[in-house]
Amino acid sequence: MTLPKTRLADLALLGGSRAFPGTLYVGRPNLGDRRRLHERLDEILDRRWLTNQGPCVLEFEERLAALAGVPHCLAVCNATVGLEILLRATELRGEVIVPSFTFIATVHALHTVGLTPVFCDVDPATHSLDHRRVAELITPRTAGILAVHLWGRAAAVDELTVLAERHGLTLLFDAAHALHASSHGRPVGGFGRAEVFSFHGTKFVNSFEGGAITTHDAALAERLRLHRNFGFAGYDHVVSPGTNGKMSEIAAAMGLTSLDAMPDFVGVNARNYAAYQAGLANLPGLELFPYDPAERNNYQYVVLTLDAARTGLSRDLLVRALQAENVLARRYFHPGCHRMEPYRTLQPRAGGTLPVTERLADSVFALPTGTAVDPAAIAALCDLLRFLLAHGPALTAAAPPAP
Repeated sequence: MTLPKTRLADLALLGGSRAFPGTLYVGRPNLGDRRRLHERLDEILDRRWLTNQGPCVLEFEERLAALAGVPHCLAVCNATVGLEILLRATELRGEVIVPSFTFIATVHALHTVGLTPVFCDVDPATHSLDHRRVAELITPRTAGILAVHLWGRAAAVDELTVLAERHGLTLLFDAAHALHASSHGRPVGGFGRAEVFSFHGTKFVNSFEGGAITTHDAALAERLRLHRNFGFAGYDHVVSPGTNGKMSEIAAAMGLTSLDAMPDFVGVNARNYAAYQAGLANLPGLELFPYDPAERNNYQYVVLTLDAARTGLSRDLLVRALQAENVLARRYFHPGCHRMEPYRTLQPRAGGTLPVTERLADSVFALPTGTAVDPAAIAALCDLLRFLLAHGPALTAAAPPAP
């Protein structure tokens, strides 16, 4: 790392040297024990069983089911396909209430299977679906609710469950961020009709690329298995529509290796989060997203909200300044799914009912964490952020136009 910034001209955005010679990423993959991964890969090659529910996939499913506290887990090639398979297996028709403040795949899955997303605002404290706004959107056309456990903090599970039961709706959860998280002491994975996890390379537990569906519902699990494997109910016996949603053995080997190391990953994330808490304490206009200390957390996201009015600095300019210093901070989730196609065209007035989403989409960003980030880098990054915020108006005046 270079010397700390002492003048505005020291900033890389204004021609100075970069604060970090190496790049710091949000979501750089955790790797686990390479030796054990290589052993698993050799075992797969020796068996010559590369896909179609091999031993690694079966073990991965069993261990995930235990973590989620459910009897049924189906590993899939990725979480987006997992959502699509789940939605088809539930046979929903009509409208599904969903947050706009989420990754676009959540909403695309609804659109892909012919369901209409109804965008709902989020709670400003948790950034997940606001159950009070959900209640206002339920109509005779509503078939279900697709909630998201954002940043690894559980959504309003109990309130949404009451709403769904009262109105006879199917409640599903996108749990892409939420492995090893809990709600009222119960593990995420067993709520609603089913939940979908992601094991994309950016997640703290990854399978290179992959996902899983967890459920208590045996009949639903059987339909999910059909949909995951072309509708095959036996050799040459197809009984329903389906797709190829299977996870490969090699992906499951990485998933198992990640699960082996999960306690270490969580420990590093918790250490990093505490370091950011200390380093960014008492900074006016900058708020660190809180995890509930009463719950189990994975701490895989370090998420902040910037108040541009208080700092004289927009979130986008702050992110540009950090990226120029080799800190690849990320805007999340900008600009909101309702402002992306095809939803921007299909529902041009949706933003008028999403004030919290609009505000968060313009103010939230994430900082690097995980095993690729050490305490010294976090300390230097916190110093850099303090400098940027102390010079917010001056930086705003001096910054070159965005490309």
